[in-house]
Amino acid sequence: MIGLGTSLGKALSPDSYFLPSLPLTPTTISTFSLSSLSFSSNNLTGKRNSRNSVLRRQSAGFESEPELTSDSMESDKELPEFNRNLYPNIEPYSSGFLKVSDIHTIYWEQSGNPDGHPVVFLHGGPGGGTSPSNRKFFDPEFYRIILFDQRGAGQSTPHACLVENTTWDLISDIEKLREHLEIPEWQVFGGSWGSTLALAYSQSHPDKVTGIVLRGIFLLRKKEIDWFYEGGAAVIYPDAWEPFRDLIPENERGCFLDAYKKRLNSDDQEIQYAAARAWTMWEMMTAHLLPNNENIKRGEDDKFSLAFARIENHYFVNKGFFPSDGFLLDNIDKIRHIKTMIVQGRYDMCCPMMSAWDLHKAWPEADLKVVQDAGHSANEPGIAAELVAANEKLKHMKKGQ
Repeated sequence: MIGLGTSLGKALSPDSYFLPSLPLTPTTISTFSLSSLSFSSNNLTGKRNSRNSVLRRQSAGFESEPELTSDSMESDKELPEFNRNLYPNIEPYSSGFLKVSDIHTIYWEQSGNPDGHPVVFLHGGPGGGTSPSNRKFFDPEFYRIILFDQRGAGQSTPHACLVENTTWDLISDIEKLREHLEIPEWQVFGGSWGSTLALAYSQSHPDKVTGIVLRGIFLLRKKEIDWFYEGGAAVIYPDAWEPFRDLIPENERGCFLDAYKKRLNSDDQEIQYAAARAWTMWEMMTAHLLPNNENIKRGEDDKFSLAFARIENHYFVNKGFFPSDGFLLDNIDKIRHIKTMIVQGRYDMCCPMMSAWDLHKAWPEADLKVVQDAGHSANEPGIAAELVAANEKLKHMKKGQ
């Protein structure tokens, strides 16, 4: 397997830098225990100090490269130039509907190379559904690209249904789809809520996962939910926050999740739609570093908004159906051996970088790429480029095996 270098940080461009995985030799295992990697404002030692200096240099706007060891520079020379451009539009070569329960049927499709390496795309939300542009992150000559709409989302039926709709139901669906398509194992790709589901699925079925690409890390912890839905991100986007806030009477603003749950599940469909539009518009207005009108307009689509808002709210009120707040971090050991690429926008308002950083500290073997001029959306140029490159790296490794 080709190495990705051993330096703790390398400037890729003025817009991004790379924190690759830490090699776990017997020496580094004793030196870098997980507890010793905890980040604090105090001075760090050894290579951790080097990593911190990279962060300081980048945030200060300096272009200088961090000092590399001879081993890391030699490893860097082995790396080819990876494609960072989105691939052209392609159409599915097969698609269908899979009945996964007495209630739910999910839409799926395949594109790319029927004999290629399988990769499953896990969309965000939950409730967001897939779109044709999701295929463009993958080399269609190498990858067999599988997209599907999760329960209640996109083309899956029944639309916006919350019954039998939990994280564990979705994990079961992914396995049913893998078996239906006769795929022994596959690469997993997920962003935002898709990163949550990718981690949960991979921890449940690590023997079925060949590699993981994650974007906009969301661990579904209380502090992440509170940041976005209880007023944290409002500090940056007060203009977008006020319509979301003002839909709820002042006496119910102690918990916006509960207040929106009441309206999204109202017997009055107009009340449902009004709440769904406000919920969706709040997220769409904060998903890009620079406003994206096409994305914001999705909040005006009642059908899309209802599934997006109802299902998101359902999962967040129920804390992702996880048994503990730190469940995904607590189970990293189950997937520590799987080669993983993490792409994170520095100015992600929906899923702040603290979660990607916490994940990287718990899982130093995973490669973390921070895009300095990006927010949350996978469609921002810097994020899209790094997602394509991440898939190219895993492709390069697979070819080298």
